Amino acid sequence: MIAWLAFRPEKLWINQRVNEPAPFASSSEAWPIFAAQLEGKAHPTSGRATIYESLGGKRYLRLTDFATSNGPDVHVVLARAEDPALDQKIVKGNLDYVELGKLKGNEGDQNYDVPAAVDLQKYNAVVIYCERFNAVFGVARGESL
Repeated sequence: MIAWLAFRPEKLWINQRVNEPAPFASSSEAWPIFAAQLEGKAHPTSGRATIYESLGGKRYLRLTDFATSNGPDVHVVLARAEDPALDQKIVKGNLDYVELGKLKGNEGDQNYDVPAAVDLQKYNAVVIYCERFNAVFGVARGESL
């Protein structure tokens, strides 16, 4: 029973679909400052990761056409694109990252706030990361726009 609760194997075959609207109604309210396609690592992962900034300076990450495997402890984080750990399926050692939140669903469009203090020149990769198993589900390495 404890193993079942720790691993949560039912998460492997139950999809959780999300369909959040964009936080800003028009492109004049917010514009993209980072964009990249997600590529799968430990699990097939696809979609587009875009970070937007509003006139007021608020930033958010939007995942669109997103799909990955479900898992027990999956998070959305920002990491350094040059970190060699991102080329591995399972991270050995420490991954330097900024937490944006638990993954809301393994399919569909979703939004995450990006704290204003985060340096996007330093943390320039969006990572779908399973903390429990140190697994990199997918990575989007992009360029600032």
